[in-house]
Order: sequence, then structure tokens, then C-alpha cells
Amino acid sequence: MNGRRPHYGHVIVAAGAAIQAVGVGTYVAFGVFFGPLLAEFGWSRAVLSGAHSSAFLVAGVVGILIGRLSDRFGPRLLMTGAAALFGLGLGLLSQVRAPWQLYVSYSLVFGIGLGAVDVIALTTTARWFVRRRGAMTGIVKMGTGAGQLAMPLVATALITSLGWRLSYLMLGAAAMLLLGSAAQVLRRDPAAMGLLPDAGIPEARTEAAAPSEGGSNFRQALWTRQLWTILLANLAAVFALMIVMLHIVPHAIDLGVAAPAAAGLLSTIGGVSMLGRFTVGNAIDRIGARRSMVACFALLIGVLLWLQAARELWMLYLFAAAYGFTHGGFFTLISPIVAEYFGLRSHGLLLGLLVCAGTVGGFAGPLLAGHIFDVTASYRLAVWMGTGSAAAGLALVLTLGPAEPCA
Repeated sequence: MNGRRPHYGHVIVAAGAAIQAVGVGTYVAFGVFFGPLLAEFGWSRAVLSGAHSSAFLVAGVVGILIGRLSDRFGPRLLMTGAAALFGLGLGLLSQVRAPWQLYVSYSLVFGIGLGAVDVIALTTTARWFVRRRGAMTGIVKMGTGAGQLAMPLVATALITSLGWRLSYLMLGAAAMLLLGSAAQVLRRDPAAMGLLPDAGIPEARTEAAAPSEGGSNFRQALWTRQLWTILLANLAAVFALMIVMLHIVPHAIDLGVAAPAAAGLLSTIGGVSMLGRFTVGNAIDRIGARRSMVACFALLIGVLLWLQAARELWMLYLFAAAYGFTHGGFFTLISPIVAEYFGLRSHGLLLGLLVCAGTVGGFAGPLLAGHIFDVTASYRLAVWMGTGSAAAGLALVLTLGPAEPCA
């Protein structure tokens, strides 16, 4: 197009989207396995929620280390190792017969592999684009939406035909192959290949020629109010978001929705989240990440209030569509907002820290929701808890001042 060869940054975006689709899509599909696991073992929902939440927490903690190593050594080797652990964890999950085995295989082994999925895909994309960082991050995160759309349907079909054990074995082998293949094309930044960011757009050359590692180092950022405000806001957001992602399928089934239609809620969330990721990604480039985050929090509060009244199937699907948009937006925002406020010098490590904060929320939210259901036989209090968390996150983001240009 216009006489220019395709830029390698587009390969990075495609690989990042594939990593997101396989990694996050498989993680989200755990909700489809809820019913078969409950039926076979009779474990409480808190036990299953705990395993799912613990994997998310392990991923966040490991993500800090992965972000640091990615800043120094680049993404390819790290993602290859993560792919092996990701697939191994799913394979071991197919053999569980006791809760401790569930936690070792899924929460620990799978969780370590999951830790690379967001940090590597997003920080690598941030280094390859400057002017178009929001839009390209949105495209990468559209891979997450594609995975959330496809994987619950794939998992449901596999479970129906083969049972849950063989399904997890097949998913593990496929995930290891696909993630490992995507890892081989990753490169740390354009300079490593003698290229410029932003796909070589002439208007971006002046900015791209500036030092790409500008901004705050980790210690400088750690002492800023902005970092801790964004960290707490992300924790609050993911606390609310992950309650829905894990519990919406069993909640729908409790309301009398058939299992395939309930699984379709996850797919609807995934499908519409692609629109949210693309729209919010472009909005970031136009109005900034902070204003985009304010809009996402406002929408999240509204849809959680709607969920309290949703009893019919159409109401649940309307919720899933609106929630999917804001869900996609939130997970697109976190990498650009780090770059917007702190630059790229320690982007991987700072992103890993913020992702870890989110996983603390993502660990606590579903676990508390599962416990609340076990005690009250209802998710109503859990949804109110998520709504309050979203309101707190909105209040935090409103206190952020505009980002100053990174040196």
C-alpha cells in the first residue's frame, strides 16, 4: 500500500492477538467446566472459584517478574517457556481427583504460564507503536474477545462429545502448540530490527526517532500518587469484572437458563468485547486513557445495576452485550495508561505491577462471590459488592490529573 512494504509491527500485533485469544480464551472457558466438575466431585463453588481466582493471582504475581525480564531480555524466550507451562497445566488438570491436585495443576502450573499472556503481548505492542499505540493495543486485545467468543463454545462442544477430562487434555496440547508458535515471531522493539515504530508512518518519524525508552524508571514511578491511584483503580475494576466472568454462567443456570444458552452469554461477552477493545483503543489515541477509563467505569456501574433486575434470557443477553463492551475497554486501557503517565523506560515492570494489582482484585472478587452464594444461595449481594467496587474505582480515576509529557 502506497509503495511501502508491510511493517513488522503488524506481525507483532497479529502474534499478540493470537496469544491473547488462546491464553485468555482458555482461562475464561473455565466457567463452562463448572457444571461437570460440580457434578463429578460435589465440591463447593468456593473451591472451584478459589482455584480459578488463585490462577489469576499467581499470573499477576509472576507477571511482575516477567515484565522485568521482558524489559531486559525481550519476549520470545519467555513466551516459549510460558507456553509449555500453560499447556502442561491444562494437561495435568485433566487428571485431577482431589482439590489439591486442582490447585497445583490449574492455579500454580497453568497460572504461571498465564502470567506471560497479558504482560508480554501488551508491553511488546507498546514498544512497537507510539502514535497508534491505543489502536494497536485495541487490536491485540480484540484477540482476547475472539478467544472469549470461541473458547466457551469449543469447550462446550468438546465436553458434550468427549467429556471434560479429554477436553482439557486436547485444549492443553493445542494451546502449547499455538502459543509456542506465536512466541517465535516476537521481537522486543523496532530498534532490534533496525526499524521505526508506528509502521514507518512518515509523520511519526520525528517522534519515533526520539529515545524510545523515555519516561520514569520504576523507582521514580513508585513514589508517585498517579501510580498508586491507577493501581487501586485497576484492582477495583478487575474485582468487579471477574465476578461476572466466572459466575455469570452458573448464575444464568440458577435462573433456569439451559447450559448451552448460558455458555452463550460468555461468547456474547467475548464477541462484543472485541468492539469495546477496538472502540476504546481508538478513543485512547484521541481523548487519552484517563478519560476513556472514566467512561468505562460509568458504563460498568450501569450494567451491574441492570444485572440486579435481569431475570429473562433477553435481559441477560443485553447485559452480556453491554458488559462485554466495557470489559473489553478496561483490559485495553491498562498498557496505554502506563505509557501515558510513565513512558516506556520501565513499561514491562510497571505493567506487571498493575496487572498484579488487578489479579488481586480478580482473585478476591470471584472467591468472595462464590462464598456469598454458598452462604446465601444468591449472587445478589455479590453483584452489589461489585457495583460498589466499580464506584470506588471511578472515584479514584476522577482524582487523576492529566499526564505530563514523558521525558
